[in-house]
Amino acid sequence: MSDPSAPGDAWLDAECRRLLDFGRRVVHPLGGAAWLGDDGSPDLDRPVHTWITSRMVHVYALGSLLGVEGCAQIASGALEGLRTTLRDAEHGGWFGAVGPDGDPVAGPGGASKSCYAHAFVMLAGSTAVVAGLPGGEDVLADAADVFERRFWDEGPGRVVDEWDRAWTDALPYRGLNSTMHAVEAMLAVGDVTGDAVWHRRAGRLAGLALDLAAAHDGRLPEHFRADWSVDLELNRDRPDDPFKPYGATVGHALEWSRLLLHLEATLGPAAPAGLVDTARLLFERAVADGWHADGAPGFVYTTDWEGRPVVRQRMHWVAAEAVAAAAALHRRTGESGYADCYGRWWAYAAQYLVDLEQGSWHHELDAANRPQASVWPGKPDLYHAVQATLLPRLPLAPSLASGLAAAVRVPGAAAPPA
Repeated sequence: MSDPSAPGDAWLDAECRRLLDFGRRVVHPLGGAAWLGDDGSPDLDRPVHTWITSRMVHVYALGSLLGVEGCAQIASGALEGLRTTLRDAEHGGWFGAVGPDGDPVAGPGGASKSCYAHAFVMLAGSTAVVAGLPGGEDVLADAADVFERRFWDEGPGRVVDEWDRAWTDALPYRGLNSTMHAVEAMLAVGDVTGDAVWHRRAGRLAGLALDLAAAHDGRLPEHFRADWSVDLELNRDRPDDPFKPYGATVGHALEWSRLLLHLEATLGPAAPAGLVDTARLLFERAVADGWHADGAPGFVYTTDWEGRPVVRQRMHWVAAEAVAAAAALHRRTGESGYADCYGRWWAYAAQYLVDLEQGSWHHELDAANRPQASVWPGKPDLYHAVQATLLPRLPLAPSLASGLAAAVRVPGAAAPPA
């Protein structure tokens, strides 16, 4: 980065290791990953979630690749939950969550089967394979098979969002969040397996984001009906829903911006046209609408379709995706403006989000940048923050685990972490 105020590799490496140290108690007695409290203590009264478990397998497998002591054991403990407790032995696939008694949680997102959670299982399996964790290959093969049969819709090149437990009925909702994480997972699966069909599927999926960005001036609709018609009004009455908020989600525009650049780097000449231009558009719109939008530093969570803030809380993951997107655009274009944003947002994160007293990052701040917990109590996982410390130090392709393995093991493949 050309901005001298931006953190260097040594700082990023130290912050990555500090984050990994915070979550060392994450393995749940049932297997899988516990929801972590503000001080990193496991909240055993909360369900064990497949998405959190998968993200922590991914994170600690990355830590294992870095050679951080104990990370392989933590990743393996969480992975065991994907192999046992969270796996539906009767119908296949993974529950959304199980309760402290080990039974599937009743209600939406519990016993049902979601694309979002299964995409993260694929990501976890991919990273586990790269890190050489026992059982990783089995989880990856199983997850890829389930995803291909149940969630990938070959005709339109899109994904089904959710099924009931027995795979008999697909729910009518379709979502951009699960689509986005499916792109991330497919890039990783293609890199790890060598099967380029996953990369091609990621390219087809990303076409939806390209079309939506162009049609909505860079503000991505998140919610759709079963026929993929846009539902701009969903959850207007509860706009801070943690998974389906009303309006445009600023952080997802930044996350898509970065993923489109990873996709371009992966597909090369076969990449869809317009990836870089759309990455710029999404980034610029997110910054214009979201950063310092209400007179205080930080990114608001969501805006309406005119760009006005709706939910003003500052979520840690939005800042993490912002620095990663700025780094990716700077790497792709060499333009100093992206480096300036990168330095500015790391300074914000260091001042307001990084919690040096209890560890990790505050997951949520109010509009005045004070810690609060209206949407995200505690500090459930480390996925976004850890990735923000690693992505700026690696090439745009291959995907994170494969790129980190190359950087660590192959001299000259990429600048290794400090």
